[in-house]
Amino acid sequence: MSKSIKNLKFEEAMRRLDEIVEAMESGEIGIEESIGRYEEAMKLAAHCRQILDKAEQRIRKIQVDAQGRPQAEPFEPPAEPAADSQPPA
Repeated sequence: MSKSIKNLKFEEAMRRLDEIVEAMESGEIGIEESIGRYEEAMKLAAHCRQILDKAEQRIRKIQVDAQGRPQAEPFEPPAEPAADSQPPA
């Protein structure tokens, strides 16, 4: 894969996930390659979830004012976790 997963757009990551699923379902790749692609797929899925979570947070920041009109508040994303921290199991 030429691009780092964290730099992929949502659509690119989903396209790569589809490619991995097709390759694994075809039975044309061996067990070792399947394991490697499964690991890549899990990273891609986590990346897609993160993108969707951020989009949801932005949408939730749209509030209604006293007159019932929608009013958008600037979204401040949470700080990125430290590189040495482990994701929850």
